[in-house]
Amino acid sequence: MSQFVSSFFKETTKPLTSGRRPWSVFLDLTLLNLPSSIHDTTTRITQNVLHFLVNYSIILLIILSLSLLNHPLVLIALFITLIAWLSLYFSREEPLWFLGYQVSDWVVLVVLFVVDFLVVIWGGVFQNVVVGGGIAVVLMLLHAALRSTDDLVADDIETSPYANLLSDDDGDYNAPPTGGL
Repeated sequence: MSQFVSSFFKETTKPLTSGRRPWSVFLDLTLLNLPSSIHDTTTRITQNVLHFLVNYSIILLIILSLSLLNHPLVLIALFITLIAWLSLYFSREEPLWFLGYQVSDWVVLVVLFVVDFLVVIWGGVFQNVVVGGGIAVVLMLLHAALRSTDDLVADDIETSPYANLLSDDDGDYNAPPTGGL
């Protein structure tokens, strides 16, 4: 039974953790500096959020969990809903069937949101969740705005499925085409 649970969690979280970037890259203090303009700030935020989305999500979950330490039953209930999110929404590739009917992703999404909302209301922790989420968002935006994105372009090109098209190893692209049509 424990092997089944262990393999279930490994298979369920594999697609989610595949986008996680190394923490040493995420927390590299040498890449923190002030942006030069508002445009540079918004560009950094956009690129960093897209590049480090899984890391930011982990930080959000940790801060929300810390904000709920005084409410262990709510924390356990939200952990159970997290398992439901992972298994019913994020890692599911085949359609979900319930009582002979196929359930759409939209219905699963709405039901999981409603369950989460009911758990938060039941536990009386709405304020904790809002404050913890706010703190997490401020920290994420601060990191995303201050972290330089110069090193991300090369990393994204290396991991891109279009790396061969983006590479200039095959020759001079400024040369006129040879041959005719």
